[in-house]
Amino acid sequence: MKVIKKIFDRCFLLQPQIHPDHRGFFFEFYNRKAFLKATGLDMDFVQDNLARSRFGVLRGFHFQKPPYEQAKLVSVIKGKILDVVVDIRPESPTFLQHYAVELNEQNRYQLFIPKGFAHAYLSLADETYVFYKTDAFYHPQADSGFRFDDPDVNVNWPIDIRRMIVSEKDRNLAFVKDIFG
Repeated sequence: MKVIKKIFDRCFLLQPQIHPDHRGFFFEFYNRKAFLKATGLDMDFVQDNLARSRFGVLRGFHFQKPPYEQAKLVSVIKGKILDVVVDIRPESPTFLQHYAVELNEQNRYQLFIPKGFAHAYLSLADETYVFYKTDAFYHPQADSGFRFDDPDVNVNWPIDIRRMIVSEKDRNLAFVKDIFG
């Protein structure tokens, strides 16, 4: 595993070591020692999640409020997504800045999202499977988020937002200014 890019403080784009041969390939999705060596972070992941989406499905922006924040390690098993993270730490010099990257089954990139960041992704394939690990359990009472089309975040989504498939919950999320002032 190696760091491709340090995006924000403790936020990394990673590439696992892939071992291809005539049968296909093998790679370790997560190895605690390799992750620690690459990032300097010793993570204790407690939950694995898998989401299936079709083209145009947008999920996010989601985060959990303190004290239930989650760090995530995100990867695409099949298909492709535009994955976007937003720094929501008010004291941070990169507060409300975002980073977008394509994760897909060809590049096998992984995105490590630390606590203090909101997360969203848009499926760019007919069938996409997103797999992610979290270092804390989901707590419904701490579930929060903001709108995917928030002008203060200003993500340049690659498809028209009128064509996106967005849950009613996500369409009705607050704007950043209503959450963080």
